[in-house]
Amino acid sequence: MASERTAGEQASESLQRPESISEPIPAAEEGGGTEYRYCPLCGTRLVRRELFGRIRPQCPACGFIYFQDPKVAVIALITRGKQVLLIRRGVDPGRGKWALPGGFMDAGEMPQEALRREVQEEVGLAVEIQELLGIYPMAGPGARSRGIVLAYRAVPTQAVGMTLVCDDDADEARWFTPAEVPGELAFESTRTLLARWKAEIDGASP
Repeated sequence: MASERTAGEQASESLQRPESISEPIPAAEEGGGTEYRYCPLCGTRLVRRELFGRIRPQCPACGFIYFQDPKVAVIALITRGKQVLLIRRGVDPGRGKWALPGGFMDAGEMPQEALRREVQEEVGLAVEIQELLGIYPMAGPGARSRGIVLAYRAVPTQAVGMTLVCDDDADEARWFTPAEVPGELAFESTRTLLARWKAEIDGASP
């Protein structure tokens, strides 16, 4: 006679079955995002219900509610005299277009720490983070925002001997004057901040 299985063993077996695996749905917008279709606790297909004033996915079996937390990204307006640093994105969203360097914060990071790390990863440049310039919705064309973008002003920590080494999401990085800024820009936050920077340069010109 086969031995009886404990409730824990049965639950473990259920979670290992293909139909019990959580299946996130990629979100096609700046910053990405995921949405569960199956309960990550018991594997039951989620249903949409009005909970706490919004439609949210909930498990009809165990009651799990999926609260979609916002993603947080950081970007830098890095300037050197009358030049600004842009990276050309090597991945989607915005593959082949230009953007301000930056990326997602990791759990446990403060924004300035995350931004220094992202700039170092993307272009191999050490920077000094200055003031917060603004907070923008994280969304590409036609996409629903699933987070926020914190934008900071920054400058290189050394004035000479800077070598840009692209990695991570960037396949090229260059310094641009206001007249040289390319038209193909990846994100609305980049367009807004560059327009603001150009206005500052124009206002400071003799």
